[in-house]
Amino acid sequence: MPVGTQGAVKGVTFDQIRATGAAMVLANTYHLTLRPGEKIVEALGGLHAFMHWDGPILTDSGGFQLYSLAQLTQIGDDAAVFCSHIDGRALSLSPERAIAIQESLGSDVAMVLDHVVPLPSPADVVRDAVERTVRWAERSKNAARRSDQTLFGIVQGGLDEALRVSCGRRLVALDFAGYAVGGLSVGETPEQMYRALEFTVPVLPADKPRYLMGVGRPQDLLEAVHRGIDLFDCVMPTRNGRNALAFTDHGRLRLRNQQFERDERPLEADCPCLACRHSRGYLRHLFMAREMLGPILLSIHNLTFYQRLLAATRQAIAAGRFGEFKMGKLAAWEGEMYNG
Repeated sequence: MPVGTQGAVKGVTFDQIRATGAAMVLANTYHLTLRPGEKIVEALGGLHAFMHWDGPILTDSGGFQLYSLAQLTQIGDDAAVFCSHIDGRALSLSPERAIAIQESLGSDVAMVLDHVVPLPSPADVVRDAVERTVRWAERSKNAARRSDQTLFGIVQGGLDEALRVSCGRRLVALDFAGYAVGGLSVGETPEQMYRALEFTVPVLPADKPRYLMGVGRPQDLLEAVHRGIDLFDCVMPTRNGRNALAFTDHGRLRLRNQQFERDERPLEADCPCLACRHSRGYLRHLFMAREMLGPILLSIHNLTFYQRLLAATRQAIAAGRFGEFKMGKLAAWEGEMYNG
């Protein structure tokens, strides 16, 4: 899912998002309730009309901001209280309030409020976050009123196998429509993340969506699919695109490098995106001249790369050759290409 935190994917229109192959986008509860406010979005027809996007929308609950804005947040058993990063006003976000905001926004998939902690964290901090996450999940489910909005639970537990398994089983007992694996890609190594997926995903129902939040690098997506994950979101394609880095099947291209100054080739010869109608030399020029078209075109290309990668992954799974497909991609990317 392309990330449209504030109801927009930075620098890319929703018509362009659709052309990349994306079917679903993500928005954020915390950010949208601060600006413009969920009641304004509701008055303007809900997120779909507000954004002019007719596909599915998932709204994160604001739980990640407990991690990313920790210095501005006080967490209690009843609610998290944020000091707004915009104007300093207090925002109290309880599980019930997070659900009410998402129901006003009108997303198709709402996430329960969870407690995300950085890794590594002391064992007692991770344990407390798990207990709070499970309590908040139950309260979130009890608060849900819309029959046309699907609710996902979120598994926490850091890198602790017993905590992850316990959290997953307790959430499954609450019978959510889908389940996310949260609290990863927050300081651990890729190998630690893969291991956490290996003992977490088997606890979750195979006939319901399984979503890895905030990940990631192309190889992380394939490794996570291998371990049973269905759904992803990450800012990496657009954030890197805005900074002159293009993902390709042959490695990453840092377009500010002088080697591309006279390069007549497209980023990828078989890519149908708008950026690949132009030469690498032209795209480099846009960044060197600080033309806003450069970040726009590279964001579109990177989103297209990710969608093409996952479309090919689905085809490989359907054909019974995912293992071969994965090994081929990882071999092509071996070395420094996707480290970072």
